[in-house]
Amino acid sequence: MKRQRESRVRGMRRACAWGWRLGRAGAVLALLLAGAASAGASVALLMEEPYGDLGAFDPTGHAAVYLSHVCAASPIELRECQPGEFGVVISRYHRIEGYDWIAVPLIPYLYSVEDASEVPVWVDKAKVAGLRDAYRREHLEMLAPDDKNGGMPDGDWTQLVGSAYDRTLHGFQVKSTAEQDARFIAIFNDRRNKGHFNMFFHNCADFSRVVLDIYLPHAVHRSIVADLGMTTPKQVAKSLVKYGQKHPEVEMSAFVIPQVAGSVPRSHPVDGVAESLVKSKKYLLPMAVLSPEVTGAVVVAYLAKGRMKLPKDAVVFNVDDLEDGPGHLPGGDPVEPAAAAAPMR
Repeated sequence: MKRQRESRVRGMRRACAWGWRLGRAGAVLALLLAGAASAGASVALLMEEPYGDLGAFDPTGHAAVYLSHVCAASPIELRECQPGEFGVVISRYHRIEGYDWIAVPLIPYLYSVEDASEVPVWVDKAKVAGLRDAYRREHLEMLAPDDKNGGMPDGDWTQLVGSAYDRTLHGFQVKSTAEQDARFIAIFNDRRNKGHFNMFFHNCADFSRVVLDIYLPHAVHRSIVADLGMTTPKQVAKSLVKYGQKHPEVEMSAFVIPQVAGSVPRSHPVDGVAESLVKSKKYLLPMAVLSPEVTGAVVVAYLAKGRMKLPKDAVVFNVDDLEDGPGHLPGGDPVEPAAAAAPMR
């Protein structure tokens, strides 16, 4: 037990040191890593902002799930984490070697590197591409083999690593148990990992709903009104927050992982389906002319069910705030590291 406690303390100290190097993004990462290295396990929805041309067309963003005590034996096989490991991010993808889901360790998923000390503080497109390709060659050749010229291939595999270079991620976290993690690993290792992505009924948010249902049965549901029956990342977050408000024992907390500074274009806010129609003049005005009744119904749906305010107090701490130890909030009582992100209101 003494050796385990010393190992956890060393892990927490390393997390604090990494946070100092990485600035705003690293401070949140340090909190996540400290939580993962502690005895308490957690599961978190990552609601990721849309980016690029596709993000402007489809502002619903991407959904993934971070599991602090579940690790990857390979990108398509799960196992329990060993001491010093920090869990995986798992999500549903489209057109990546025919697989339905892929699991990537936390730090590579966010920053395309294996050690947090290697995360750059500023990036451009060339730097991001170089980091992704280096990690691909080392770990993801089975999913993204070289192109015919021996170079970096095109394709959606780039979504697997370096997410924080492209966008800001909003996290909604609850505690989990070893029994829940073991059940999740058994279910997903046993099920057929065959891709059947569908934007309307089998998208990334649907996958997150399925994962979270293993940990919190019936906590997440679609919104027929706000999202026209689709599952969206924002709806999953809304459901999870509502569940956390009704069940304080799950210790709901929120955090934000900012997009890494640089010349890469900034990501866009996450919207639901009705919300995106109401906020976009290019959609709303033609709809109002062609079908005022439908437009009115969409506006009412947004006002009634489609709004969600992200927590404004999801503070990103500096390492100076943690000098009394990971998870000690300035001016407050000690809390568990995984809950050091701002609690939902």
